[in-house]
Amino acid sequence: MSSISLKAAFLQPCNPLLSLKRFRGKINIQRPRAPHYERARVLELVKPIYKEPEFNAPCFDTKKEKLAVVENTYEKIIAREVRNWLDQSSIVAFIHLNSIKQEDFFKAQVALHRYQMSVKVYGKSIIRQAVENTKYEAIQPLFLTKTALVFGPDETKVKQLLNVLKKTPQFVLVAGIINGQFLSKNEFVNFASLPDLTTARAQLAAILSSTGAQIVSDLEGHQNQLVNVLEAFVRHEKSKTADSSSDGTENSNV
Repeated sequence: MSSISLKAAFLQPCNPLLSLKRFRGKINIQRPRAPHYERARVLELVKPIYKEPEFNAPCFDTKKEKLAVVENTYEKIIAREVRNWLDQSSIVAFIHLNSIKQEDFFKAQVALHRYQMSVKVYGKSIIRQAVENTKYEAIQPLFLTKTALVFGPDETKVKQLLNVLKKTPQFVLVAGIINGQFLSKNEFVNFASLPDLTTARAQLAAILSSTGAQIVSDLEGHQNQLVNVLEAFVRHEKSKTADSSSDGTENSNV
């Protein structure tokens, strides 16, 4: 009785035997079953179509065929945007980007945004589509490396742009465009030292007025000198006449 209780208390675990079958019957590899109608339609739709080779075509074609360039619609839209930025901006600065943290890059963007300037980074293919057969075509060699563009609406804020670039050593100025004129780095920096247009016009007007006054004074110099000489001669003659008359009156009194 004790042996029966021990067997009941400690039951032996039973591991089930599982056998997986994909189909009810054996798979026929030589004659597989036809797919479902909907699946057959999809398979027929996506079936690749290969060009049949010519009968006498060589195994290896020695002529290199040009690969057809697939037009990217999104790149065309971005290229139009780049062209619009180039046409509408008074300041365009080309910046070589060194290794920089995203946090530092964001700080530079914020600093330039205070002066209404925007930083943009584009790829070579987009730049090529944007400037091909235009007056900006000469900027393509600048994008052989990673280059950023800074666009600004006011050319009087070149000095502020240079100050931001000094505080961000990862940004290296390469060249620029101001009012449609291509400038080198030195010319771009020298432009910042020039006065604004109103001050330059006032200086030009002052120079022109001073030059005109100098010309008038030069033309009237000989006449004024002649008048002064004649006035001095008349005063001298009057003084001689007065002296002679005074001498005559003294003699008569004597």
